[in-house]
Order: sequence, then C-alpha cells, then structure tokens
Amino acid sequence: QVQLVESGGGLVQAGGSLRLSCAASGRTFSTYAMGWFRQAPGKEREFVAAISGSGGSTYYADSVKGRFTISRDNVKNMVPLQMNSLKPEDTAVYYCAARIRYSGSYYDSNKYDTWGQGTQVTVSS
Repeated sequence: QVQLVESGGGLVQAGGSLRLSCAASGRTFSTYAMGWFRQAPGKEREFVAAISGSGGSTYYADSVKGRFTISRDNVKNMVPLQMNSLKPEDTAVYYCAARIRYSGSYYDSNKYDTWGQGTQVTVSS
C-alpha cells in the first residue's frame, strides 16, 4: 500500500519561493502518475500540477503555469513542486496524490486514489 507524506510548506512573502516535496513509499513508484492539488478555505480542492510515471509529461493549471514546476525522482520516490513568484492567492493546503488504479484526466481529483495529509502554504501580501 502506497503512503504519501508532504513537506516543505510554510509562510512566505508575495514574490517569494517555496519547494514542496512528496515522499512515497512502495516499490512501483515509477509506474503511476503523481499530482499536486490545493484547497483554500471555503473553496473546493483544485488541480495544480501532475506528472506522468516516467516524468516525461507534465501538466499545469493555468493559474500556476510558468511559476510552478513539478518533477519526480524515481530512485528516491520523491515528487517536488517548486513554487516561484508566489501570490497571496496561492495560499492553501497543498496535497500530493497518486493515480495508481485509475486512468484518464490528470486534472480530475477523482482519478487519484491515494492522498497525503497536506501541507499549509501561506503567502502574505
């Protein structure tokens, strides 16, 4: 059974950077896609970024394109999310997720079956 643990959240000023990381357990890490989602207070969870199992394909929400970069290390079983030029509207709890049993859209949270506990990101203006 895969378990995911996020780290790297915190408080940063607008324009600053943070690097989130997601550590996954299990020996088949390279066989499934990974995604990052976020949820702000009073809002629904939304897609941020995703990466295919091989790392050859990446996907981004329009709101973070050009500012965030997702990558993966299939040796260390890690999925970092580098966040630059942060804005107050990026404030949310960020979750990493694994798409192990499902296929289809990378953007749909219902296609991910394993989730981490989340890490808080707060961007002050």
